[in-house]
Amino acid sequence: MNLEYFHLIDRIVELRRDERAITVEARVPQTSTIFEGHFPGYPLMPGVLLIETMAQTSGWLQIALMDFQRMPFLAAVKEAKMRSFVTPGETLTVDAAVIHEGSGYTMTEAKIKTGGKLACNATLTFRHVPFPQPELRAHMQRVAAEIGFPEQMIHG
Repeated sequence: MNLEYFHLIDRIVELRRDERAITVEARVPQTSTIFEGHFPGYPLMPGVLLIETMAQTSGWLQIALMDFQRMPFLAAVKEAKMRSFVTPGETLTVDAAVIHEGSGYTMTEAKIKTGGKLACNATLTFRHVPFPQPELRAHMQRVAAEIGFPEQMIHG
């Protein structure tokens, strides 16, 4: 997890296309400038970054389901609930599954667990479009390889 660059997913643990579901892992860094202000003496992972982590997880799932031809962009967050604190050094297990799709939009249910305990969950809506620039697609292909996206799906 590299908070400063919004690279929040460390590795894909399991991609289940037939179930339209994914599991990823991310380790919250021990130190980050983000923790200097959130909160001094009691560092906590910001809720908005937990939502972004769920969004990125859902995004990788959608990229897989759309054969790396379209890019999902977060459009709405519903029912986001922060259930426990997430602190530096914790490993997050993030699950996401498609619950609805149509008309250029996809909805997912996502959740983050730490130590087997639910930390947060949300329903997320995405708009997906063809990659707007070849440079963005190339960047996403590089990141996909780094996090363990199945190779045959990257260049398929």
